Amino acid sequence: MLKRAALAAVAAAALGIASYFVHAADKPAGAAPAASAVEAPKPDAEGFVQMFNGTDLSGWHGFDGYWSAKDGMIVGSEVKEKSKHTFLIYTAIPKISDFEMHYKFRFGTPTGNSGVQFRSQIYSEPNCSVGGYQADCDAANQYTGIIYDEHGIAGGRGVMSPRGFKVVWGDDMKKPVSKEPLPDSDADLKKMIKPGEWNDVVLVADGNHVVYKINGHVTTDLTDNNPKALKEGVIALQIHGGYTMDILFKDLKIKVKK
Repeated sequence: MLKRAALAAVAAAALGIASYFVHAADKPAGAAPAASAVEAPKPDAEGFVQMFNGTDLSGWHGFDGYWSAKDGMIVGSEVKEKSKHTFLIYTAIPKISDFEMHYKFRFGTPTGNSGVQFRSQIYSEPNCSVGGYQADCDAANQYTGIIYDEHGIAGGRGVMSPRGFKVVWGDDMKKPVSKEPLPDSDADLKKMIKPGEWNDVVLVADGNHVVYKINGHVTTDLTDNNPKALKEGVIALQIHGGYTMDILFKDLKIKVKK
């Protein structure tokens, strides 16, 4: 989640997936390494593709020194003094619309902010910067379970779907058409999320409907009928700038429906 004002750079045109595959010599000093084309594994009997091979970051693209593979996990690490607001982009399937994604996340530090981007756009390839829908999570458990409009790519709508609510957006860019409480309240959901421990996530995007579920409970339910609704894009993992933090992901798999 981006906790500062939207950047002017958002107005720039988002870069296409072809921009992943640039020559390292064309990139500015300190940029992320060029991504390589890696074919995604074949789906299993249930239609899920394993997104992480457990040993290296083949099929992903991000900054060395911030992202690594360790002990069957994807690890995002930074110290505050050298922090970046940056992302690890899933390149094995470069554009995804409707899907069901399963993963586990855990913060290894008492501070930090992260999330999983989906149907998102790359607007600064050299910085591995991504914007769009984000299934948010944070070490303090303040934002975990919400859907956020990262970098304003979905119209600058900020927290689009708070924890504990079912939200429907229409044409109005400022406020949703409806916002109704879910069976589990914000307070109840906060208690069942486990800071510092592994949390199981199921994230489903089906047409204009998104459901974010943690540890078997729906944390937020979003229907986006707005003209700025995002139809397809990349999957990415976030390290938020301004923290000393470790974020860990494992058991990532996705069933692509469209």
